[in-house]
This record gives sequence, structure tokens and C-alpha cells, in this order.
Amino acid sequence: MVEQSSEECISAPNKVVVTWRSGSEPAATDTERDTETDIERELSDVLADVLGTERILPDGHFFTDLGANSLVMAQFCARVRKRADLPSPSMRDIYRHPTVRGLAAALTEPASDSSGPAVPLVPVTVAQPTPSAAPTRTSRWSHVLCGAFQCLFFLGYSVVAGFVTALGYEWIATGSGLTGIYLRSLLFGDIAFTVMCAVPVIAKWVLVGRWKPGEFPVWGLAYLRFWLVKVMLHANPIVLLSGNPLYVAYLRLLGARIGKGVTILSHSVPVCTDLLTIGSGTVIRKDSFLLCYRAHAGRIQTGRVVLGRDVFIGEKSVLDIDTSMGDGAQLGHASALHRGQAVPDGARWHGSPGQPTDVDHVRVAPARCGTARRTWFALTTLAQLFFLYIPLGVGGIYMLFTEVPAIGRRLDPATLALTPAELVSDALTVSLVVFFCGLAVGLLVLCTVPRLLNLAVKPDRVYPLYGFHYAVQQATARLTNVKFFAWLFGDSSYIVHYLRGIGYDLSRVEQTGSNFGTEVQQDNPLLVTVGTGTMVADGLSVINADFSSTSFRVSRTTIGPHNFLGNNIAYPPDGRTGDNCLLATKVMIPLDGEVREGVGLLGSPCFEIPRSVERDTRFDDLRSGDVLRRRLAAKNRYNLRSMALMLGARWLHTFALTLLGLTAVDLYGLLGHVVIAAYLALALAFSTLYFVLLERCAMRFRRLRPQLCSIYDREFWKIERVWKVPDHYLELFNGTPFKALVWRMLGVRVGSRVFDDGCYVTDRTLATIGDDCTLNAGSKIQCHSQEDGTFKSAESALGTGCTLGVAAHVHYGVTLGDGAVLACDAFLMKGEEVPPYAYWGGNPAVDMAPAPGSPVGDGRATSPNAADAPVATAT
Repeated sequence: MVEQSSEECISAPNKVVVTWRSGSEPAATDTERDTETDIERELSDVLADVLGTERILPDGHFFTDLGANSLVMAQFCARVRKRADLPSPSMRDIYRHPTVRGLAAALTEPASDSSGPAVPLVPVTVAQPTPSAAPTRTSRWSHVLCGAFQCLFFLGYSVVAGFVTALGYEWIATGSGLTGIYLRSLLFGDIAFTVMCAVPVIAKWVLVGRWKPGEFPVWGLAYLRFWLVKVMLHANPIVLLSGNPLYVAYLRLLGARIGKGVTILSHSVPVCTDLLTIGSGTVIRKDSFLLCYRAHAGRIQTGRVVLGRDVFIGEKSVLDIDTSMGDGAQLGHASALHRGQAVPDGARWHGSPGQPTDVDHVRVAPARCGTARRTWFALTTLAQLFFLYIPLGVGGIYMLFTEVPAIGRRLDPATLALTPAELVSDALTVSLVVFFCGLAVGLLVLCTVPRLLNLAVKPDRVYPLYGFHYAVQQATARLTNVKFFAWLFGDSSYIVHYLRGIGYDLSRVEQTGSNFGTEVQQDNPLLVTVGTGTMVADGLSVINADFSSTSFRVSRTTIGPHNFLGNNIAYPPDGRTGDNCLLATKVMIPLDGEVREGVGLLGSPCFEIPRSVERDTRFDDLRSGDVLRRRLAAKNRYNLRSMALMLGARWLHTFALTLLGLTAVDLYGLLGHVVIAAYLALALAFSTLYFVLLERCAMRFRRLRPQLCSIYDREFWKIERVWKVPDHYLELFNGTPFKALVWRMLGVRVGSRVFDDGCYVTDRTLATIGDDCTLNAGSKIQCHSQEDGTFKSAESALGTGCTLGVAAHVHYGVTLGDGAVLACDAFLMKGEEVPPYAYWGGNPAVDMAPAPGSPVGDGRATSPNAADAPVATAT
């Protein structure tokens, strides 16, 4: 599913304000032209040239009168920015002042309170960088050697894992009866789990010691130490326990300074933990980033994140390095603190970058939840892990190996080597049973178990944290957010039936064939209501649960009818939007004021933009009546074939891995644990090549072309099929030179020495990434959009040495000049042109060049002397 955004707004104008070159329409009078100021006249001339007209009246509304759209106005802004004699407008300025006269007045008047209160800064020790300095470039040898070491580490890790697995299997096999197998599985599994949790802690203290604020180049020795710690933390099973006091205790072992009563729900692991300070009673919601590092201009920069007591951080929020929040401070959902920002004690902030607000984001009353309750919950979790889940998991795998004839007889030393035909036959049987039975059982569980669990948690009732009701809520959230089925049914009419099956209230559905995307999550699906005629893009997070440091409450979240929701939106239960709203990508849903209806909302904090569903008349004939029914039926058939093809492709992948595994088992008696290590390495290499080839086949080995078509056009259905190709394997290559190599195989035009710490590119062949670019975790390059049944795509290009901040989002038709920087959590709108070495940030992104003498480094580029900066070293 793709984003719905405001693209054009066409309505019947009350007067003619555009004079066409043909002269067929009446021209502006001399009197009207005489009343224009010089800036108004220059802006009118630029806009007229963009629109292809002779003359623009200063009072003509950009959207309702001139028929312009956001892409056209982005081109207008880019042209104006190239004029040294004119002030530079942003898209926010365009929407707030949608006439030439209003825009000119806003751009020439002194800064007013409309721009928001001044942002206080914390003193930091980062030197002011040189804005025009080039990004740090590493030698090709450093790049190659770093990749070689990372590859050797993976192979070594596989060898150790194979050796330990083989020893454990052989030892468990000597047990007698179910009791003996259980006890040995318990002992081996618990020791293995403890070691896996302990190794990252030991590695961090041995390799790094205490993290310090500083920076170092990527691909060097300091970076290798950083990467080793990071990758071991991410592979750590304790990460699955976010929201549990055990997770907080584990971060303390890594050096984080965390007070009592802290609740961390985010799965994003802070790497430089010594630089993280969290006061007592703080709540950090899911999908938030507090990494204590960032990649910038070819370097890793580490810095402190300091949170006081009773702090609240909302969902999908980002805290950059060198940020702080005082006691009792709050940061709303979909918000960000840029480097150097500090929220005062008791202040409430929201937006990207953060700014003061009166909204209280803690909306649940406290409950009794002391240290004893947290300790009991942690001990209960450990007991369940050590005595139930781990031994049953390990023992279950052992029983599978011994009881399934296709596997068990291969482990018997007396069994002779089997023929290839027998291997294929057994792999076929095992893969079919495991894959399709697992599919059926999983779907059955998702449609039944959450409904039973929901009986234990009553809506709008306050419960204390870390008790039975909290465990039930967490289990419901984890169970219903399994990604497989949303991936399978998303971007088709069948997603509606799946969401209804797990509990969504979808009223009377107006089927479009693209009602929901492939990425949607929620805290409790049985408390989600979506109105009729609403379309939802990828990345929607429906917030059903409110948290304080001691309590939680689940509530119904309702999204009104005839809404359009863009990408990466967190929708809270108290969202103040009603019918017929357009919610743009990464918008912050308002929690105060009147209920918005019939408008569009853009940005964080949000502001109103034109809302129109009649702006693209070229495909109106496909949206109703018999034509719609025929096209929708054809789309459903095509989507059904796509689902069947991708389901078959995933089963074929399972079959291949099963065949490879059975072959490894067959050779185990000859080669021992080396076979297991080889299996892990071959499985990763095969999976990567397989899914790359699958995607290229889905595209028929061609490049995507910029499109302007209806969602009922066959060309769009082909693109939807490409989006179905699994790409979860990409995360394994984050922070390595191999990520750029995989992107290149997928069709992205990637330059040399690109550092990718977790970026995602949606339309690979429409994206260009220049040499020495730096892409941070959670960033995204999206080269498409959907506007009310119309699909549009265009190429986006990043020049040499660009930096995308953490969770930054780049839209389609965008150009970033060489050395440009997009700050954390920024949203760069469609059609924008960022000049070389500029520093942009915010949602929507604007030029954020600091005033002369700013006490804080803006991070636009790395100083030429940055190589001499301190690095994170052991103490």
C-alpha cells in the first residue's frame, strides 16, 4: 500500500486569476499589476513560469484558484531558492500563506511567534563543523578489509554456534525417557541462553570499556569495535523482553544509568549505553529511537541522551545525540529532539523538531506498582523462560529430529547415505507439512486466541503494570502483530477479511482493492474501528494502550470514515480527527482542539492543508459504476495470483532450506559440527540471492519507469506484485559494505563506500545514491505516492556525500545536492530540491541553517580536522 497525500486541489474558481499564453482567458488588469510590490511581482513571475502562464494575480489561491499541486509548488520553491534576490519559501509557508501576496508578506516581515518559541539548547562539547566541508572519505582498502573482517566474524560465529549445537544435541541424546530429555534440555538451553545474553555485555566492556562522546570514521578499527558490540546486542534474545523489568536491568549491566520504576517498550536497542541516563519513573513508548549515536558524513558520532525523573516519550519519536529532558518533561508521539535541544523541567513538547505545547500526553491515572511487583514479574518471567519455554523449545527440536523419520534416520550412524531422490522426497514432505500446516494453524490461532485473551482486559479500566492483565495485553500485542499475514493479504481486497478476522471493526467497507497496506500494527485489534471508505497506507500504528510509569489502560481507537492515511502514522485513541480527513505521511495526529473534518493535515506538529478528493479527474470514470466493478474484479484476480505466486515462492524457499538442512544432517556423521556452520552461511547466501532473483524476475529484469496511472491499471498491479517480494533479509547486512552490494543487485544506483545503517528503499530502480552517502537507521527513500486512486512515481536522487538522519523520510521526485544533510525524523516532501551542503530538517523539511555564532554544532558536515577528534575508547 502506498501513501495518500494532497496532490492537487481543483475546484470551480470564482474568478479567473491565470492568464494563458494563448490569450484566450482575460488578463490581469494594469491596476491589479500596479498594486503589486517588487517581491510579489518577482514571485508571480516565477510561479507563472512554473505553471506555464503569462501572469499570476497576487490574490489567487495556489490550489483552489490556480489549480496547482504540492509537486508544482515544490518546484516553485526550488526555483525561488535559486534566486539570491528573493527570500526562500518552504512548503509549510506555501500552505500557511497560499497566495503570492500572503506569501510575500510572510517572507519579508520580521520573524514572529508563528514560527514557534525559541528552542533552548544544552551546552555540548561538539565543535562547530564547517558547513562546506566534504564528508569523511575512507580508503578503498579500509572499506574492503572491514567487509572481509565482518564476513569472517559471521563465519566464526557460525562455527561456534555449530560446535555448541552439535555438543548439545549429542549430550541431550544420551538422556533416557522424557524426564531425562527435559532435564538435559533445560540445563543446556538455560546455559546457552545465559551465555548469549552475557557475551554482548562482556564484549562491550572488553572491546570498548565505557563509551565517551566523540566520533570516528566508518570502516576503520574503531568502527569495527562499535559494529561488533552493536551486532551482538541486536542478536541478543533479551531484546525480545522489551517492556519487562529484565530489559531495564540488562541495560544497566551494559553501563546505562537507569533509575527505579522505568518502563521501556521500544525494541530499538541503545548501543552506546554509557551515554544514556534515564531517571526514575520514565516511560519510553514503542518504536522510539534513543541510540546515543548517529552516523554523519562518513563518521559515527556518539553523544549523551539524558532523561530526568518521570519523563514521557511518545511512540515513533526520536532523540538525537546531545539531547536532554528535565524532570516531569514530556515529548509527544511522532516527535523529535534535534542535537542540542533540551526540554525544561515539567515542560510538554511535541513536533519535529520539538517545540512547547500544552497537551498532556500522560492520559492514564497511576496505580500501585512498586519494586516488589516489578521484581516478582521479572522472576516469574525468568522462571517461565528457564523451566518452560527454553526446555520445551530445545527438547521439542530434539524430538523433531529424532521422531521425524526424514531426519531421525539420517542421524543414525547405521544409516547409509541416501540418494538425491530420497533427499528431495523427504525435503518435499517436510517442507509442505511444516509450511502449510503452520500457515493454517497460525491463522486459526490469530483469529481465536486474542479474542479469548481480550476477555481478561476490560477497555477504559486502569490496571497496574507488571501483573496478569499486563502480561495478557503484551501477549495480545505480540501475537496479533505477526508480520507474515499482513504481508500476505496487504495491498489487496483480502486484507479486509484478515483484519476483521483478528478483531478489527471495519463497518461497511467500500472496497477499493487497496484499503490497507502490508504493514499495520496495533496494541489490541479488537479495539480498532475504521470507518467506511477509509484507505490506509503502510506503517500505520494504531495505539490502543496508554501507559504511565505504574499503570496502563486499553481504549478503543476510532479512525473516521472517508479518511486517507499516509505512511508511518501513529494514531492514538484520543486523536482529534473525524470524517473526510487526509493525514499525510509522518503526520502527528492532534490530541487537542476541535475535531478536524474535511481537511488535510501535514507535518509535526500538524497544520491544515487543502483536502480534496476531486483533484485528479483523469481517472474519474474508473471509480464508480460498472467500470469500477469490472476493474476491481480484475484487480482482485491479479492480486490473488500475486499472493499465490509469492506464497509458492516462500514455500519454495522453505523447501530449499529444508533440502539443504537434510543434506547437512546426512553429512553430519562425516563432517561433524562444521556442517552446521556451513549450513548457516549457505542459508544466508542462498536466501539473499534467491529473493534478489525473485524480485528481478517479478520486474522481468527491467527498471521501473516513472508512472502516472490509476490503481486499476495493470501497470500498478505489477508494481504491487514487486512489493510482495520478501526483503526482511536486508536487515542482516546493516552496517556492512554488503548492504550496498545487495541494493545494487536489486537495481538501486549505488555509488562507492555508501554506509547504510538501516535505510529502506521502496522502489529500488527509481533511486540513486551517490558515493560516500551516509544512511541512518530507520531512514527511508520512497519513490512513489498514491493520490485518491491515482498512483504516481518518480526518481529520487542523493548526491555525493549526503546524510539521511535517523528515521528521516525522503519522498518521490526529490533531489539532494552533494553533501546535503537531512536531520533525524525529517520528512522531505515530493519534488523538493535540497541545495548542495545544505542542512534541512523538520516535518515537513525546511532549511535549518543555524544563525551565526550558534553555540551548538549543526552537524551539516564533518570538519576537515575531524580525523583528530576523540573516539570512543576503553577506560
